[in-house]
Amino acid sequence: MNTAQRTPAKLPRLGQMFALAAIVGLGASLAACSPQESTAPTAGASSTTAPSSSSSPQSPTSAVTTPSALPTPTSAAPTQPAKAPALCTAASLKGALDDSGGGAAGSIFMKLIVTNSSKTSCILDGYPGVSMVPAGTIDYIGAPAERDPAAPSNGPITLAPGQSSAAVLRYTQAGNYQNCQRVQAEAILVYPPSATDSLEIPHPLTACTNAGIKLLRIGAFQP
Repeated sequence: MNTAQRTPAKLPRLGQMFALAAIVGLGASLAACSPQESTAPTAGASSTTAPSSSSSPQSPTSAVTTPSALPTPTSAAPTQPAKAPALCTAASLKGALDDSGGGAAGSIFMKLIVTNSSKTSCILDGYPGVSMVPAGTIDYIGAPAERDPAAPSNGPITLAPGQSSAAVLRYTQAGNYQNCQRVQAEAILVYPPSATDSLEIPHPLTACTNAGIKLLRIGAFQP
């Protein structure tokens, strides 16, 4: 068989091959042009699918409040008990004698009155110390006053500023004692209960220098 007779027979087969290649190429072109599903999230998708900062679980460090951020515990200060007033001193008092109570059997009953002249309350509790003295001294004449067991203390007395308390002072006249060595006293010296200072109340009385003769008897302060 000669060459001129084989060539026409191959032409139809080559045309089929070119046609098939064209169809495949067209399919590839169409596939390239069709929309592809994107696997990467878009910016809009990330804003809707990604958990927000408010809903995302916090890390252990941010979830635990640090001790410095905790509120400082506060506690009410303990109530302090009210401080009791101090004992009255002579410096906080002024004194007076009221001898209008009369007397009997050679004795005169007087009221020894003390008034709180300070700006704070103070307490009187018990018997005062009482003596007869020359004016301006603390050198008592004769024996100091005896305590009267018939007029005991009924307990502490709180004197607010300006308030007063009284104790009964009995003075036995010096003329009742024949062996009395008489001397004129010009004042009564008063030591408030438990105080170490004294106040002077001018009041002339006849005293006995004899230490064994007791002319004064004092009761405890009463409200």
